[in-house]
Amino acid sequence: MGYTALYRKFRPMTFGEMVGQEHITRTLRNQIIANRVGHAYLFNGGRGTGKTSSAKILARAINCLNPKDGEPCNECEICKSALNGSLTDIVEMDAASNNSVEDIRSIREEVNFLPTKAKYRVYIIDEVHMLSTGAFNALLKTLEEPPEHVKFILATTEPQKLPATILSRCQRFDFKRISNDDIIKRLKVVCKESNVEITEGALKIIAVLSEGAMRDALSILERCIQDGENKIDENKIKDLVGIPKFDYINSIVNSIIEYNIDEALKNVEEVINQGKDVDNFVWEMIKYIRDILIYQACKKLDIYNNQELEEIKKVTDKVSKERLVELIYKLSELQSDMKWSSQKNILFEAGIIKLCTKIVPDLKQNYDITTPVENTKQTLIQPKISQTIEPKMKINEVKPKEAEKKQNKAGSISQMWPTIVTNLKQNGKIVLYTNLINTDATELNDMTVGINFKKGITPFGKAILEKQENIRELTRLVSMACGKEMQIKYISNIQKAEVKPTVEENLKNLAKESDIPFNIID
Repeated sequence: MGYTALYRKFRPMTFGEMVGQEHITRTLRNQIIANRVGHAYLFNGGRGTGKTSSAKILARAINCLNPKDGEPCNECEICKSALNGSLTDIVEMDAASNNSVEDIRSIREEVNFLPTKAKYRVYIIDEVHMLSTGAFNALLKTLEEPPEHVKFILATTEPQKLPATILSRCQRFDFKRISNDDIIKRLKVVCKESNVEITEGALKIIAVLSEGAMRDALSILERCIQDGENKIDENKIKDLVGIPKFDYINSIVNSIIEYNIDEALKNVEEVINQGKDVDNFVWEMIKYIRDILIYQACKKLDIYNNQELEEIKKVTDKVSKERLVELIYKLSELQSDMKWSSQKNILFEAGIIKLCTKIVPDLKQNYDITTPVENTKQTLIQPKISQTIEPKMKINEVKPKEAEKKQNKAGSISQMWPTIVTNLKQNGKIVLYTNLINTDATELNDMTVGINFKKGITPFGKAILEKQENIRELTRLVSMACGKEMQIKYISNIQKAEVKPTVEENLKNLAKESDIPFNIID
């Protein structure tokens, strides 16, 4: 007999063996005992939560020759035939690959025939949300009034994609994510029957990584025992699923928090030299910082051992929640930029250096822009709250002349514009930066800044500039530079002229572009 995957080998055979779905299995058993089984069911829930297993058990239970307390006996002729797949009265169909009208029409034709052996003909349609619109329409009438000997069990992970007409014809059961405790209990049973030694810490890691899916938990466990060694600890799991070692993640995050560029680059070099995937490493950094935030809030984390928790506690004592949230956002931006880059390692190193730098050429809302200094390419950014900066006066406390001086001190938008454009490039917004080269900005009125395109705007450039995220970004930067809320307006010098060329000018232009000598005679 061939090898059987753990999730198939240990698939629940009865409702009593189902993990974490007692609210559903209890109802189904009561319906079977009372002989009040519905004609159509919809099982909804995340992957690996037991939808298909419950459907198989229900199909056997309503056809079992010797049912007991709503459970299939799994010993009678019908149950054994269903288990080995030879019972044609229980039909399993994957809607992901059988989603056409013709597939459903074949079911409509079959339902008119009586079952061959069993009491009911049961159709289990998995991933039913993948059916086409025509297939749903073909299923409607049969699903509403099927023959008495036919039952439908639909399973899906995305019920919102089902038509309301389908949903209204089914009894819906929502399968919830399985708790970590329930997953650990089930894994202990599997390990015991498989003669596998596993630590408590390893069980916790598997449960957390499975994210409430029992099938995923068994798949992770299976990967850990396929090397022939039936001993599993935390390090083995982390190596197999690609989780970077805690020491690497903790060291580099500590370096960033302490603004220690040398130590950070040393850790980055070690990660790259070991061939780690930097995309995955950034994601693990984001998750680790999120875990630090969670630990600050509730002082509890399941995936870490006591020694690792001590290190996390040290980090929480020297960093604020605001700084951690800021790091998550900036690392997310770095991850997004790396996705489209062909030089991921270089971008990764540059991003880490930027995170370790206290004074960054960046225009964020939490910073004030000082007046540009002559012959300097970058503008120094200073935090709003600093011992060296005097507290700002409230708006209603500033006299008109003082307000005017303050505005002049901040510099006009025309002076600040080159710096704004340069910072777009340094912050990775290359496409937007490219389209703003050779532009200038002027304050049209108290509420609007005009961005002047001296050479006009190309159709491609117009599409880029009119994206909502680019408009929001430019509006934000311009507002900060002006010290008040402003709107932006794109102005093309070609459009500003608004004077139509004469016929003579058109002919001259044509002659020039065509390189053909023309003599214009009055």
